[in-house]
Amino acid sequence: MRVLVAGGSGVIGRRVVPQLVARGHEVTATTTSESKLKLLAQLGAHGVVMDGLDAVSVGEAVAVARPDVIVNEMTALSVGHSGKPNPRRPDRFFDSTNRLRSEGVDHLLSAAEAAGVSHVISQGHASMNGLRQGGWVKTEDDPLEVLEGTRAIEHLEDAVVGSGGAVLRYGGFYGPGGWDDQLALVRRRLIPIVGGGTGYFSWVHVDDAASATVLAVEQKASGVFNIVDDEPAPVSEWLPYLAERAGAKPPRRVPAWLARPIAGEMAVGVMTQGRGFSNAKAKRDLGWELRYPSWRLGFSEELG
Repeated sequence: MRVLVAGGSGVIGRRVVPQLVARGHEVTATTTSESKLKLLAQLGAHGVVMDGLDAVSVGEAVAVARPDVIVNEMTALSVGHSGKPNPRRPDRFFDSTNRLRSEGVDHLLSAAEAAGVSHVISQGHASMNGLRQGGWVKTEDDPLEVLEGTRAIEHLEDAVVGSGGAVLRYGGFYGPGGWDDQLALVRRRLIPIVGGGTGYFSWVHVDDAASATVLAVEQKASGVFNIVDDEPAPVSEWLPYLAERAGAKPPRRVPAWLARPIAGEMAVGVMTQGRGFSNAKAKRDLGWELRYPSWRLGFSEELG
């Protein structure tokens, strides 16, 4: 198939592109920077500069690529795009990504319709943002917690699924390019365990996320899928293990009342009440097999 990967030079895009190419697909990949066109060529794709927030730019890229499937991996979750994150003002850091998940997705879907593209698959999010009621592990049928960015994700899911496409709710990324900033903070002991660290997270290795995406492309999947590993776990379990594997001292422990004015309500809520996700649907319906079924294995292999 001809596949257009929007955001092909990003963390997941650069893992998805070579997997698609290796399976015989013709890939066009977009980037916001001309400097990354060489990288896309090295990955085996035809690179195109595209501004996901510019409807004309998106329309031109889709028209030239003439894809059978569009894969949306557009985000702006980097210091270069969104500045240094401030946990007390997450809205500022996520603003550009939220626009891509609303305006950008609308541009892609409109361009797809105009070009006769039958299928769109989009990145979503499912790491710790399950509804904070009931059990600690949520399925695709459970609603998401209302956080900064959740409304944009809800718009994305409604629009893409409504068009007959699929949303892949990726868990927290780790692996090459997926967790560099987090590792630096862990090694500096700047990510503490807040309260009892009872909030759950779901992780996924970047290569496992990419392999699930390729399956969704080839099967022209529809609906919502949680793309996470087999072991959602509380912060009190995975953070000390990550620190140990990263060669850092054990994380500090901070009571919630003290962390709240420093880190903000969102961070405290995630650390103490976050909900993880089940991957049963993706494994069953996509036939997805994980190379790293547990973050324990993945952290160990990545960090030695």
